[in-house]
Amino acid sequence: MRDAPSRLIPALAAAALALTACSAPDAGPGTAGETGSEGPTGELTVFAAASLTDVFEDLAREFEAANPGVEVVFNFAGSSELAAQINSGAPADVFAAANTSTMDQVVEGEGLAPEWAGEHGANGAVFATNTLRIAVPADNPAGIEDLGDLAGEDTAVAFCAEEVPCGAATVTALDAAGLDITPVTYEEDVRAVLTKVELGEVDAGLVYETDVIAAGEAVTGIAFPEADEAVNDYPIALLANAPAPDPAEAWIDFVLSGTGAEALAGAGFGTP
Repeated sequence: MRDAPSRLIPALAAAALALTACSAPDAGPGTAGETGSEGPTGELTVFAAASLTDVFEDLAREFEAANPGVEVVFNFAGSSELAAQINSGAPADVFAAANTSTMDQVVEGEGLAPEWAGEHGANGAVFATNTLRIAVPADNPAGIEDLGDLAGEDTAVAFCAEEVPCGAATVTALDAAGLDITPVTYEEDVRAVLTKVELGEVDAGLVYETDVIAAGEAVTGIAFPEADEAVNDYPIALLANAPAPDPAEAWIDFVLSGTGAEALAGAGFGTP
């Protein structure tokens, strides 16, 4: 409110103050009155595949700046673990999986918000793709050049567990190459595989292209042709029992927007 002119009589000034006090919104948490805007408000809980960690955290900062009434809370893990949590009743608004079959588990369990699914797809909206890469320590001490080198008798390899999307993609790629490789460790998600490589605990691991980019100079990524047989589609969806559906829809729209697509491309994700 602008300062009142000095010639106004005190009674008029007092009346104006009283009018302002009466018109102020009596808003509780999670309402538009918190921010003085009509945008979404409240705590938004997003369950997302581990491979989305960096790009989703970056997008969340932009989203929260544009929607100051919303706080984004993430749960990053292997997609299959997240699906199990959702189907066991864990409160979540949005699920972003690293493959469509894992999203199908949630569709068949807790389900998606019917109206949203009717508009965007009964199995979620695919917003990105990702491709496997061989990750090796920066100096590549084992001299890995292709997928076949991972079968070496003295080569220590880390794979994702077969039940998570990166593990399922690994199985597909190995089948395409006609290889049978037993790793020294199966990890619960792709970031755990990447960590093993970064620390030099293994000679190589199969991760996504996006993980190689996120690791920077800590690892070297090696493309291999069989990866084209195992490209993962990433779906996102509003869950049926979402506690905060309005912020959830706004977040999904943001991920699907040009801004989201640009961020995803910069992180190494492909276009569906």
